[in-house]
Amino acid sequence: MQAPQPTPAAIEIDHVQKTFGKRRALDRVSIRIAPGEMVALIGPSGSGKSTLLRHVSGLIAGDRGGGGVRIFGREVQKNGVISPDIRRIRSEVGFIFQQFNLVGRLPLLTNVLAGMLARVGTGRSLLGWFSREEKLRALQALRRVGLAEYAAQRASTLSGGQQQRAAIARAMEQRARIILADEPIASLDPESARCIMECLTALNQHDGITVLVSLHQVQFALQYCPRSIAMKEGRVVYDGPSADLTPTALRNIYGIKSAEFDLDGTTPLELGVIRRPATIAAGA
Repeated sequence: MQAPQPTPAAIEIDHVQKTFGKRRALDRVSIRIAPGEMVALIGPSGSGKSTLLRHVSGLIAGDRGGGGVRIFGREVQKNGVISPDIRRIRSEVGFIFQQFNLVGRLPLLTNVLAGMLARVGTGRSLLGWFSREEKLRALQALRRVGLAEYAAQRASTLSGGQQQRAAIARAMEQRARIILADEPIASLDPESARCIMECLTALNQHDGITVLVSLHQVQFALQYCPRSIAMKEGRVVYDGPSADLTPTALRNIYGIKSAEFDLDGTTPLELGVIRRPATIAAGA
């Protein structure tokens, strides 16, 4: 009897490197993220976080001879060459940007329906030919992030936090198995940031979606992500439980003595700052 094959990693990064001019943005980075994990990517500006996320999604190719990236066992890129099947692979990856990337003049519902592009094709998407069932599903996605009442409103009229929640709903409509979020709360007020992190947590916990989120705000990584990966100068300098990120470790990563980390040797987790679990509705 043949032994069952091991489940492939949701994201597998193998010795990826990327050079811009004379600067090594990624220095032979290797990371493995299992299906259903929620992982924070932290580190100072310029450490390589955004570059790494773009490599995972196949938006950027690494250096020749510099390793590869696989998603659920399928090759995104290898040795500096993007897979010819990248569009199909990318259809399972929702990418949430800091800038929201919504079409401001279009209704929120239409923006969410754009998540179906990979399934319905460019022509039908541009013409707005969506079935009643598809529209109801998009509306349910908006309902889950608390925005159903704004479905007919132009995206440009909403706040930054609301637009970012709409971007999450769009990834839900895409039926993504992985969400990559690049500084999704960097420009938001604390309450909006908390709401975004709870939405991502709910998708992870209720839907089993793998989440890799890049964050500048370390306290949110500690509160919401069981695992953290810290980068510095293009290298992974920490990969482990967020609970083990002591103030000393954080000061070494960021190269500063910040009051944020001066907790008398006690991590924020130990101080009990974890909030209640996300409360948005379970899967549609």
